[in-house]
Amino acid sequence: MKIDEALDKLYSLHKFGVKLGLDNITKLLQHLDNPERKFPSLHIAGSNGKGSVASFIASILTGKGMKVGLYTSPHFVRFNERVRINGVEIGDEYIASFMEELDNYITDFKPTFFEVTTALAFKYFAEQNIDIGVIETGLGGRLDATNTLFPIASVITTISYEHTNILGKSLKSIAEEKAGIIKEKTPLFLGLVPEEAKKVIVQKAESKKANVFPLEKFLINGGDFVRLKKNNFMFTIYKTGLRGYHQLVNAALAVLTVNLIFNINDYKLISDGLLKVKSNTGLQGRYEIYSEEPRVIFDAAHNPDGVEVFLKEFEKEENNCVERTLIFGAMKDKNISQMIEKLAPHFDNILLTTIDYERAATTVELKEVCNAKGIKTSVVKEPAEFVEKFIMTNKKECLIILGSIYILGNIKGKLLARLDI
Repeated sequence: MKIDEALDKLYSLHKFGVKLGLDNITKLLQHLDNPERKFPSLHIAGSNGKGSVASFIASILTGKGMKVGLYTSPHFVRFNERVRINGVEIGDEYIASFMEELDNYITDFKPTFFEVTTALAFKYFAEQNIDIGVIETGLGGRLDATNTLFPIASVITTISYEHTNILGKSLKSIAEEKAGIIKEKTPLFLGLVPEEAKKVIVQKAESKKANVFPLEKFLINGGDFVRLKKNNFMFTIYKTGLRGYHQLVNAALAVLTVNLIFNINDYKLISDGLLKVKSNTGLQGRYEIYSEEPRVIFDAAHNPDGVEVFLKEFEKEENNCVERTLIFGAMKDKNISQMIEKLAPHFDNILLTTIDYERAATTVELKEVCNAKGIKTSVVKEPAEFVEKFIMTNKKECLIILGSIYILGNIKGKLLARLDI
């Protein structure tokens, strides 16, 4: 089986939708001789920041000389990005071989896209004898396919309203789903979460006899820096390889985790890991500056809290632009109304876009939301072409491409293909 055929087969599994529950993935992993039990792991959930925290952790551990498997989703441009070891993507040959091996099983048992992708990652990591797997959940936690792991520690980054049609309409219910990753007597590292969510998570941890390490207990906010203080360990973070104060907080959660689990307290090793996060892990789309002049930024803010975080950083430079244009696309299950309402005051032009994906909101649906809010918008059918022309002709303006990673990745992929990168 060639890679194109293998990926076509894999993407076709989207037709089976999202199946919450662990029965299917448990049977699939048993079929593969339970690769998830053959490497130690850290398991990371959260509404926002889990990809960044996972990448910071992986980057620091890579710098320490460990063989680190990193599993994240969704991918930005190439499927292979989801599965990496020390920043190197899984090879086409392995994916094709895996899909060929699983061909009859898929026909008989119809696992979902995410279940097969998770099994692929776990099998690859096991066969490559990694030292540690840093595993990001897909949707939720409790019933997520990655929750078949038995990690050495769990991490919950943030809790906010997302996937409310699946995870529940209250912070309490969403927190309960995320807290489902907490395992018996396994330490939990908890980011800055609302008190309502924290109460639920701590209660769950207590029921599992799991020690909780809340970031707020160790974090000092310095305005433009953060400081971690734990017993004799003190570490100040002024800068990371990702922009924004929120990334300082994400980095602090990562540092707290590696300090307590791996006893890492080398200032230079940690600092290098935080600064080299993109080169060590391939992370993209976090206030990513695609072009300096004119300013073109990709940001994967995919829910209202993510938009607020983006705007805190963007407000520092938006007045440098004579005109500000937004290209926006989102998934149907997000709170599009709140997102666009927060974004609209900051832009002179708002262009709506979508991709051919069943979860993506169509431009008609996006426009209806905007019209209901009295927000004037237009539709851009070929956003990659728009970005190319913008870079050539609008030196004093700025363009933000924001929303779902699926949509951002589609645009960036076309741009890179034109550059033959």
